[in-house]
Amino acid sequence: MDRFVDDLLRDERLQPRLSQDSPSGVEVCLACFNGGCLDATRHHAQTHVQKSGHYFTLNVKRRNKPSAQRSDDKEPPAKMTKLAIVEEREEDLYEHITVVKCWKCNPQGLELPDALDDPKVGQIITRKRTDYCFVQVKSLVDGVMQSMSSARQSEVKAWEEEILPCEHTLTLQQTPSNGASGMTHCSSCDLKENLWLCLTCGSLGCGRQQFGGLSGNSHGLAHYEATGHGVSVKLGTITPEGGADIYCYVCNDAKVDPEVSSHLATFGINVQTLSKTEKTMTELQIDQNFNYDFSLVGDDGNALKPLFGPGLTGLRNLGNSCYMASVLQSIFSLPGFQARYSATSQNHPAICPESLPADCVECQMGKVADGLLSGRYSHPANLSEVPSIQKDSLQHPSPTPIFQAGIKPTGFKALIGKGHEEFSTMRQQDSEEFFTHLLTVLRRDAQKHKERSTQDATTVFSYGMEQRLQCNECKKVSYRMDNMDVVSVAVPAVQLGRTPEDRPIYQEVELWHCLDALLGVEALEYSCPSCQKTVHALKQSKFGSFPEVLVVHAKKFQLVNWVPAKLDIPIVLPPDDRLEFSEKHLGRGLQPNEVELPPSAPSLPQFNEAAMAQLEGMGFPAIRCQKALLATGNSNPEAAMEWLFAHMEDADIDAPIQMTAPSGGGATGPEPTEDQISMLCDMGFTSPQARKALRETAGNAERAVEWLFNHPDDNGEDAVSVPPTSTTPVVAGTKDVPVQYRLKAFISHKGPWIHSGHYVAHIRSGEEWMFFNDEKVVKADEESVKDLKRLAYMYIFERA
Repeated sequence: MDRFVDDLLRDERLQPRLSQDSPSGVEVCLACFNGGCLDATRHHAQTHVQKSGHYFTLNVKRRNKPSAQRSDDKEPPAKMTKLAIVEEREEDLYEHITVVKCWKCNPQGLELPDALDDPKVGQIITRKRTDYCFVQVKSLVDGVMQSMSSARQSEVKAWEEEILPCEHTLTLQQTPSNGASGMTHCSSCDLKENLWLCLTCGSLGCGRQQFGGLSGNSHGLAHYEATGHGVSVKLGTITPEGGADIYCYVCNDAKVDPEVSSHLATFGINVQTLSKTEKTMTELQIDQNFNYDFSLVGDDGNALKPLFGPGLTGLRNLGNSCYMASVLQSIFSLPGFQARYSATSQNHPAICPESLPADCVECQMGKVADGLLSGRYSHPANLSEVPSIQKDSLQHPSPTPIFQAGIKPTGFKALIGKGHEEFSTMRQQDSEEFFTHLLTVLRRDAQKHKERSTQDATTVFSYGMEQRLQCNECKKVSYRMDNMDVVSVAVPAVQLGRTPEDRPIYQEVELWHCLDALLGVEALEYSCPSCQKTVHALKQSKFGSFPEVLVVHAKKFQLVNWVPAKLDIPIVLPPDDRLEFSEKHLGRGLQPNEVELPPSAPSLPQFNEAAMAQLEGMGFPAIRCQKALLATGNSNPEAAMEWLFAHMEDADIDAPIQMTAPSGGGATGPEPTEDQISMLCDMGFTSPQARKALRETAGNAERAVEWLFNHPDDNGEDAVSVPPTSTTPVVAGTKDVPVQYRLKAFISHKGPWIHSGHYVAHIRSGEEWMFFNDEKVVKADEESVKDLKRLAYMYIFERA
């Protein structure tokens, strides 16, 4: 029974969703635990019963509990003696009404009010569950409800960062100069909160100023800069269990000190006598992400009014998921995505080939589209009934802003991030990286299900980028066309000074300046295959075609300790937020008066150093190790070793490696492994296609996927005579110029690091701007749009 409940608690399909608050509640299948609604137009619960043959469900309704206000004759609450971060529990806020239903007895679901108490009914319901054939239905129901109530705890855990020790905390050498237990304020000022104790010498210094008004004069940082003592602990966060905020100034990041108790004992501090009195850095980050509203106050000083209606639904923050919310709001403001997935939400569930919606990309995209576009969930939070939405008024009439609860795309996030090293976690991510990842997932799904490939909404972002290279000596040229989705432009950083808060001030940069730099001429050294020597060459990029929707990514960051730090460089957009590209921005390929460079001689790839060292350490010659790695994907030394033992008697085992340039007539790169081929086949490609793509790209799986998308008509079978045009990538977009774009949306970011802080989106509707900050949706004021537009991270332009 415990194993059953554990499996249930981990099941993403049982996370709470908005429909349990609706009058009809949500239906949870007691066989596979899929959740479905009873809406008359969508009937997801009934569709699941018909498709799966699972006839028993649990109907769950959630209702707000009455507010427990103290009356005049009651005793006052006990005085709070210490600061505690208390999480509101689901059972304190809501009550649940549950009933078991049988859909075989009645197509609309027959209620079985005695099912929770009658063992016979329980045996009937669980008869088909061979693992739990003796489990009574009450145990099933208890497991479902326990899973749903644990979702709030999962959200809190989602905010916890993955903090690890570093070499500086593991090798800490202490040289205490005095006891620290008697100190009550910063050694350099009078601050008595936000105090950090140096674990090397015991010096007590204040931290940096934090979100929410927490004071700090950075004297702890000044101590590190003066002494080099890098590891400190925040005093107010120490718990008897040894938990505490540890910061390493050398790594410039939060870390863990496994020996913090003994290190504190050096200064006479006994953790067993301490209690937590201040918020940790994680809790402060939660406050920032949930409470920072960018600017929810208009030019006149009044709060911006929340908006409700179709296309105006917010997305609840699942724990560092604002990067995902800003991207989803932006792409679903585009007509192509609206048309593509609105129909999906209506028609797809009945014909879905997956057994569960949680495993279907199409289902999850349709679910998000319905949630964001229908207006069904766009109403003030904590209202038992959805208010009627007037077409001539989108603003809530209450003088006090009441925001939406927002929809929770839990299943969408779990599926889109599945198997990805970063997006499967709850850590903050880069919105541009998520955007490109989402496009990849959608295209893989379309490739897997061929019938959907003609409905690919992601093609609106696709365009070609032409690369021209000319040798300065022989004057011959080469051209290459790359399929792209994002125009990434470098933004030059020219610092003009610093603010009174010691923040850098940067010179503003025009967007056209960044675009012209991208399309400019660059000189580089080049090994010319015609001149047979190293020469200087000129390289230039131009658009090979123009997309329907132009996404511009402003690269405003620099590496600090190998972490990209964001720079707040103002970008000036053209008048009326319009871009126009002309003939000079468009590449036309090889011209009649140009001579094409011959193909470059192929060279050996960069071999995996660790694998090479391991194989050579076993006594194998370098040439054999290289051949083995080439034949097995250039990564796995065990597979390479097996290949060596199998080919030791080959006559040409010690012959030089002959590399041939890939061509449409036959790929001669390293032979891919079966695991590599299987991975691509799981995406919907055939085995010959996967094998050829991997051979064409030297075994690089990511490049192989890109190659396959660029050659959709290649069946993977090598042929001697293949028309040269067969290797030309299929390029989307238009070559008609001039082409004009107007700004549709932009994504802004607050915070010093790309992978932290908070993302929001502004979207233009007609001539007005809407502001999407997680679940908060308001009509943006002109001044905030003007300011945040200059500091945006991603710009989305529609073709006019």
